[in-house]
Amino acid sequence: MTIQANYSKILHGDIANTLKDMTIPMIFGMITLMMFNLVDTFFISMLGTEPLAAISFTFPVTFTVISLAIGLGIGTSAVIAKALGSANLDEARFDATVALLLSAVLVFILSFVGFLLIDPIFSLLGAGKAVMPFIHDYMEVWFLGSVFLIMPMIGNSVLRANGDTKTPSIVMGGAGVINAILDPILIFGFGPIDAMGVQGAAVASVISWTVAVGIIFHLLIFKKQLLSLNSNGRSLNLAARKILKIGVPAAGANMLTPIAMAVMTAIIAGYGPAAVAAFGVGSRIESIASLVILALSMTLPPFISQNFGANRFDRVLDAYTLAIKFVLGWQLFIYLVLVVSSYWISHTFATEEKVQQIIVLFIMTLPLSYGLQGVIILSNSSFNALHKPMNALFLSIVRLFVFYVPFGIVGSYIADLKGLFIGAAIGNLFTAIIAFVWFMKTVHKLKDVAQSEDKV
Repeated sequence: MTIQANYSKILHGDIANTLKDMTIPMIFGMITLMMFNLVDTFFISMLGTEPLAAISFTFPVTFTVISLAIGLGIGTSAVIAKALGSANLDEARFDATVALLLSAVLVFILSFVGFLLIDPIFSLLGAGKAVMPFIHDYMEVWFLGSVFLIMPMIGNSVLRANGDTKTPSIVMGGAGVINAILDPILIFGFGPIDAMGVQGAAVASVISWTVAVGIIFHLLIFKKQLLSLNSNGRSLNLAARKILKIGVPAAGANMLTPIAMAVMTAIIAGYGPAAVAAFGVGSRIESIASLVILALSMTLPPFISQNFGANRFDRVLDAYTLAIKFVLGWQLFIYLVLVVSSYWISHTFATEEKVQQIIVLFIMTLPLSYGLQGVIILSNSSFNALHKPMNALFLSIVRLFVFYVPFGIVGSYIADLKGLFIGAAIGNLFTAIIAFVWFMKTVHKLKDVAQSEDKV
């Protein structure tokens, strides 16, 4: 679909149908992305406990690099979508080019530093001598190839800013399939290919990323024509600053979640290994149960940014409120499904009765607030879409460290684990109310400013 076609659809098409058409492909793409990590973990687990432990140690480090990429992707999408909404197509093309170059440079620097400091970094994380060789095997390749991971992520953000969510999903899916095929071949060996062990998993990932880079650049340069080095007098520094202004706070907000989860896990650890195991299962349930929310949080922002650029604040408000209503209703349905399936879920993921009981307790309490959590996530992404990244960062801080974690702690003192889960759910309620009211006021204020400028 051309730029003009997407431009018309987002600015003038039916809001519900447009968001549906943009979101459904993202859901399938995100499922594929989740499978990407599961496939790696599955095959590496067949190598033994120490290789699997080594990969577990890599998650915080790889997540740091990926968080930077996600933040830059958010900034890229917001800047380009606003330019498209303002009908500044040349500016959008130049900004997209700058975003790709900027992301490559920043990730290269971060990964190169990480490559040089593998031993001290992972020693601080608690990795012992037994797992360190496996960490080196994996991370040396991962760091050197990380630029090839980031480029498709930023390229996909450019496509989503244009309203195209189907192509990014196909690219992600294709990379996942390549990775799944190469993993067993490179890890265990096949024919003339020697077994590479843990290093094979990293090589498989880099190869799949590299193929994705080739596809993305072909699409952006030749098919979609969304890249241009012609600045037309525009400042490269200004374009980079626009992206970083949104991207850096977005990356910071993204990194707050694992910090908060680490705090919650530490609290839950006081109730014993069974509680930690059950909470781990609960976290996986949350990622699956919130799949639609996460997909919508990636498709709503381009819609909002383009209409923001076109001063179509009526469509911004309509899209936001429609998404909120849908998420609340959808997540209530998901909650009921989880409750009905709680016995089956608990017995599928655990054999110990105590763990099963805590899983059921978790399902009965915290998932009831997933709709409210969706309000927070969509408000956060929508603030970024309106080029209000500090609002989004502050909202993340308030949600996690003013309400979610503190209310959970207070609840645990009152009613142990049940109180902790209920307290966290209540924290989501308070944050959702603040997020909704704050976003609505922000849009009305921007609308008033735009109307005043039009009169002048």
